[in-house]
Amino acid sequence: MTQRKTWAWAMGVTLALVAAGPVAAPIVQAQGGAQSAAEKWLHVSVLSREANGETVRVNVPLTLIEKVLPAINKDKLRAGRVRVSEFKVEGVDIRAVFEAVKDTRDGEFVTVESHKENVRVAKEKGYLIVKVREMKQPRAAEKVAEKPAEPFEERVDVKVPLTVVEALLSGAKDELDLVAAIRALSAHGDAILVTVEDRRNTVRIWVDSKNTTE
Repeated sequence: MTQRKTWAWAMGVTLALVAAGPVAAPIVQAQGGAQSAAEKWLHVSVLSREANGETVRVNVPLTLIEKVLPAINKDKLRAGRVRVSEFKVEGVDIRAVFEAVKDTRDGEFVTVESHKENVRVAKEKGYLIVKVREMKQPRAAEKVAEKPAEPFEERVDVKVPLTVVEALLSGAKDELDLVAAIRALSAHGDAILVTVEDRRNTVRIWVDSKNTTE
């Protein structure tokens, strides 16, 4: 499995949890109503560093996502579950790997260090952790203040509660149970799930009790 694929599937597990956010958001907004102060909210923030860039923020209460998901039947999303053709990345059975990892003690499972990229995959205190640091070369056309752009470091941090991953994979072998994962995420508490930084954008996905982003 390549370095990029290693963290891509791990981040994919996390991003599956927010797949329902954009789909459910219009329904959630239509329902309205006062929310409990202790209710957990899923936040997605995309901040652009470009001069004409945009800032995108999505805030959705987890309880409403849980209620709305079963009512959405679009593409592969049916009754709160996403159908997938297989749980394999380059021949590796992801479900089998997780089953093995969750029963082992904490430790680092993958560490790759090179002049271009550092990758770390570990299990720590109930979390699946993936960290990627990759040096990127700018395209020839890129400039900063009319000067050629310098190489930059792309940073990816993924921290997923193992209980959430287990809930996500708790359904049939060919599906992701989003409703179960949302319930597990609600029970877990505040958590920063994904942070991605590159030259143009900073992306954050997290859960807390606030109904607005920072």
